[in-house]
Amino acid sequence: MLVAQAAGLAVLAAISPTALLVAAVYLGTARPRQTLLFYLIGALVMSTVMGAVVLVLLRAGGFSLSHHRTPRYELRLILGILLLAGGVVLARRKRKPPDPDKPQTGLTARLVANPAPYTAFLAGILIFAPGLTFIAAIQVVATAQASLDVTVTALAVIIVINASLVWLPLLAYLAAPGPTTRLLVAFNAWLRRNGRLILAAAMIAAGLIVAINGLIGVLSK
Repeated sequence: MLVAQAAGLAVLAAISPTALLVAAVYLGTARPRQTLLFYLIGALVMSTVMGAVVLVLLRAGGFSLSHHRTPRYELRLILGILLLAGGVVLARRKRKPPDPDKPQTGLTARLVANPAPYTAFLAGILIFAPGLTFIAAIQVVATAQASLDVTVTALAVIIVINASLVWLPLLAYLAAPGPTTRLLVAFNAWLRRNGRLILAAAMIAAGLIVAINGLIGVLSK
């Protein structure tokens, strides 16, 4: 049950249009396998380190102890509300169309514009910095009274799922390079138009799940 609940939130956390767009760009480079592999390594390193940090901090705060049952659910309620608010704001925000005469100057854009193993690794680190949905998945594990084996397994599942939009395209490319590249390139344009709404929907869904769970826990104390 614990692993399934954490995995469900991890799936929502993995919905990252930016992560998939960058993977599509890297598949079109001169060394797609190597570049995408280093992108994956960066994603896994960031997810693992931050997952462990959040887990340790929450465990150190005693949220997994039985006498902290109410604070545990209050934390979930707060996270759920933040996710809901973030999703609603993202859905309502109108994004200005990019100006073709003004190239993007953000750090991620610069890293992607210069595809190489080290820039791909840094892009993985930057893009997979933890969001609220990822933290919500980790707190499910951190606040549970679970054995070390179950905790490690759940954390590993979250990390693998969180980076799925990198390793899935990589595996697909290794199996069928041409079709995978064409599919991602074709999908790219649609994702650019609808990525914001997809991400907002994932945040709202995760927020509802976490907030309802937290509210039920608080009211049943």
